[in-house]
Amino acid sequence: MKTLIVLLWAGLSVLVLAVITLPINLETQFIAGMVVLLAMMILKLVRPEGTWRLIALAFGTAIVMRYAYWRTTSTLPPINQPENFIPGFLLYLAEMYSIMMLALSLFVVASPLPPRKSRAANPGNLPTVDVFIPTYNEEPELLANTMAAAKGMDYPADKLTVWLLDDGGTLQKRNSDRIAEANAAEKRHVELQQLAAGLDVRYLTRARNEHAKAGNMNNGLEHSTGDLIAVFDADHAPARDFLKETVGYFEEDPRLFLVQTPHFFLNPDPVERNLKTFDRMPSENEMFYGVIQRGLDKWNAAFFCGSAAVLSRKALAETGGFSGVSITEDCETAVELHAKHWNSVYVDKPLIAGLQPATFASFIGQRSRWAQGMMQILRFRAPLFKRGLSIPQRLCYTSSTLFWLFPFPRAIFLIAPLFYLFFDLQIFTASGGEFLAYTLAYMIVNLIMQNYLYGAFRWPWISELYEYVQTIHLLPAVVSVILNPRKPTFKVTAKDESIARSRLSEISAPFFIIFFLLVIGVLVTIYRVYTEPYKADVTLVVGGWNLLNLIIAGCALGVVSERGERAATRRVKVSRRCEMRIGDAWYKGTIEDVSVNGSRIRIFGELPEVIPTDTSVDLRFKTFVEEQESVLPMGIRNIERTGDGAIIGSRYRPTEAIHHRYVADLIFANSNQWTQFQLSRRGNPGLIRGTIWFLRLALFQTYRGLVYLGRQMRGYESRPRPASGGATAESRR
Repeated sequence: MKTLIVLLWAGLSVLVLAVITLPINLETQFIAGMVVLLAMMILKLVRPEGTWRLIALAFGTAIVMRYAYWRTTSTLPPINQPENFIPGFLLYLAEMYSIMMLALSLFVVASPLPPRKSRAANPGNLPTVDVFIPTYNEEPELLANTMAAAKGMDYPADKLTVWLLDDGGTLQKRNSDRIAEANAAEKRHVELQQLAAGLDVRYLTRARNEHAKAGNMNNGLEHSTGDLIAVFDADHAPARDFLKETVGYFEEDPRLFLVQTPHFFLNPDPVERNLKTFDRMPSENEMFYGVIQRGLDKWNAAFFCGSAAVLSRKALAETGGFSGVSITEDCETAVELHAKHWNSVYVDKPLIAGLQPATFASFIGQRSRWAQGMMQILRFRAPLFKRGLSIPQRLCYTSSTLFWLFPFPRAIFLIAPLFYLFFDLQIFTASGGEFLAYTLAYMIVNLIMQNYLYGAFRWPWISELYEYVQTIHLLPAVVSVILNPRKPTFKVTAKDESIARSRLSEISAPFFIIFFLLVIGVLVTIYRVYTEPYKADVTLVVGGWNLLNLIIAGCALGVVSERGERAATRRVKVSRRCEMRIGDAWYKGTIEDVSVNGSRIRIFGELPEVIPTDTSVDLRFKTFVEEQESVLPMGIRNIERTGDGAIIGSRYRPTEAIHHRYVADLIFANSNQWTQFQLSRRGNPGLIRGTIWFLRLALFQTYRGLVYLGRQMRGYESRPRPASGGATAESRR
């Protein structure tokens, strides 16, 4: 039977290759491409899932392979013309990389696992759990929320131990020759010890800062004894049901080393914030956590993402703890454990809420660390040849690591049209008609396939934008780690920043230089069409390519134009009954939204005529699950009078450890609110509507970026304008 299946696949492969390499004229190729495009569009409308989805992807794959064959055999410049061949071959390699990554993506996510169902553990046989919260330089208020949320998880108290692993107060730092640094470390050491004690959390530091986060967590392993290890970043606060949704899987599979959950973020990343898309478009990370991790899970290749995960101590013991060769210890640890035949599970439900970098510079710093770490894994662990990994696992890890080479092809795609427009180099030997028949069909098919694969999780052209805005600064970072793989060091990403004034990012200059260079390319296109009409078809094709780059580059100007924000942290909509004490009277009300700093509360009743700003009040409400009455001290920041009461913007004023638990209960206890928010912004606009939407977005963001540039050149920085009639309830929260 196996022999028959092998022969069948061999026969089908020969048939496919025969069709792909079949010599046909240009008109036939164009018609065939249009028929496939039409078939894929119809299938997307009427049968977008199951077997029909795979059939549509197979049609698209045939067009891609046909294009790759034509590109390889018919379009490369002659090798005896090095001025044309070298840039032409680099462009060819960039395209082949893109096709290879598309093939790997198809393998991983063509048919991902459906979301797993909840797996509750046996109440009579619950394992002991140590919760690790590694920290380096995060503020105590941020850590207090995370620790309080961790302590508030629904799990027996005698089986749960929360650890604050402080790498900012090590003995090495407290004894530093730099007195200011030593004093700061000593102060932090004492302050966090007191904070942890108040929250019934164990504080742990170490002698030296060795091997960064991996070393910090390995120190935690040495001092703890729990069967399982739950890991949360300092800004990743878990929902109350986190352990209830994850621990049960370990009972089911004794060879399970990891249960990973998605990272959900309360605040937008700089791209979403500056483009104002956070509330209406899926976040960038949702493509990874919503589709790719489920695809990896199908092949037992879902990997550790550094936080929001539970790991087996027994499994970690086999590898000597968390791996620390690379600066992405999470994925590296997963590679080593998968190679030792341990299993992983991905639970597609947001069970933590965290913070993303607020500034574009911090965002790029974070992505640079990811890119360099994955390059180190590619270099030192070589997942494609890693002994112990299954073939699907090898392909999955290869896909995840090779992805971070994207700055190279992106840079080539950006400058390639300019080689022809500025220097008349023939790096792509094809006519305008051949471009329409082969390249245009390939590009459209590629977009349709991406829409099939990621649907509501990634809108058209958004991946292009994200990769472009990262390429400029990631390219030197990736080159650096390739030349010196041991050079990169772990750097903590700043998460609790805020931007008081609208301004251009401090690393925005290259984006404007490239934009104006592409504008010149458009002008050269017009000039060459006018002066060289006999080459107008090729010039228009290359000019159109340059124009597409210009549209994306223009949209990127809006990304690096940082919007000033009134609110320091993101507000989360809730609806919880409460009472507020103002003076000696209690007023009934509703908590309408919360943030890590304060709340907006709608109060009903006849309030005193004068309520001074900063007045101390008490907020009384019932906790999320136990429904125990809690009282949280607060200060009034602003008041907006209404016909039946007032809307009050308030700030938390915790004076005891228990108050941090009340704050965590308000914000983090209910995981369903994260799921509802994600679903509210998911929707597939389709290729045509999505393209029109992106063009409008790019046009406006280009204008906005140029306005910011003009302001900066005049030495002007805009300030957030106060709302009419005074501050609103969301101000300063």
